[in-house]
Amino acid sequence: MGISRARLSTVCILLLLSLSLFPCAFSKSPRPISDVEIREKKNQCYADIESGLWGWQCTSSAIAKENCALRCLSPVCYELIYESDPLEEGEKDLIRSQEYKYCMYKSSLGESLDGVRGSFL
Repeated sequence: MGISRARLSTVCILLLLSLSLFPCAFSKSPRPISDVEIREKKNQCYADIESGLWGWQCTSSAIAKENCALRCLSPVCYELIYESDPLEEGEKDLIRSQEYKYCMYKSSLGESLDGVRGSFL
């Protein structure tokens, strides 16, 4: 008594649907993202920006490129830390930089991001 093709197809569709609806449940990692992985991903973001994938606004200035790279690297962390007040020309914001990195760390482990903003004040 084998599984029918229709039943097998239904099971596969439900499995794929559950993976797409609940990605955070499957994205937890046993270890946090490393500095090397962050650097590699950010370099890929810079390459994508330079190739025009992010639009002309991301190549209009060095700071625009940096804001786009941060958004590319982690949209959720960019939204939490920088979206309401993007980096400006000449700005060096070490506190928000640490918050962003901490956000990426927690996000890579699938942990809650509650309390990340303001955690380095």
